[in-house]
Amino acid sequence: MPLPKQIDFVTMDVYGTLIDWEAGIVEAFTKEAGKDGFTFEKDRLLNLFHEKHREIAAGSYELYAEVLRRTAREVAAELGWDDLRLEPARANFLPDSVERWRPFRETMPQLRKLGKEFKTGLVSNIDDKLLGVTRRHIRHEFDLVVTAQQVRSYKPDTAHFTEIARRYGSKKNWVHIASGYYSDVAPCLKAKVPVIWINRHGEQLEPKTKAPTVEVKTLLDAVRELGLK
Repeated sequence: MPLPKQIDFVTMDVYGTLIDWEAGIVEAFTKEAGKDGFTFEKDRLLNLFHEKHREIAAGSYELYAEVLRRTAREVAAELGWDDLRLEPARANFLPDSVERWRPFRETMPQLRKLGKEFKTGLVSNIDDKLLGVTRRHIRHEFDLVVTAQQVRSYKPDTAHFTEIARRYGSKKNWVHIASGYYSDVAPCLKAKVPVIWINRHGEQLEPKTKAPTVEVKTLLDAVRELGLK
């Protein structure tokens, strides 16, 4: 499934693609755990976060703020940070931190390029309220926005992409850009939407795993694949 010869519409995931959420997550955990004198290894934290986050989001739908609270508590328990486990209300520190998660340095320059040439959209596993605080950092007018709250489902379910296609009116001349293979690339391939995978961490796919349409390292590289300089 190659990139379309003519591209009119480009959608993007938000967290990990436009927003450096891993830096935000580490900062939030470090600040809150520091109140108890608790420390942890960054890589272990992030591995646990992605593992627990995926497990919780795979369950019955609930607002993303609650997914983050539950994830925070599960991660804390695995790390041995028992104070958070005993005081569930403290888990609010993680959804509360979303407003401080910042864009990658390349985000705004590349969004400006995309906006001049294509219609643009956001496809995100988040609720509308939290996305609202993130968009204060992204000064760009998107033509379409679909969140997990709107479709009451989390990627890798294909509901986001089905809804985008319904609103846009077609799957033709559409390309999606995302950093998550499990959350975005896999459902795009299933929905037959060409997808550019921003593989920021050099992740190695398992044998026989379906390849994305294009694999790059940065958003800048992705934009270049679309013919923009």
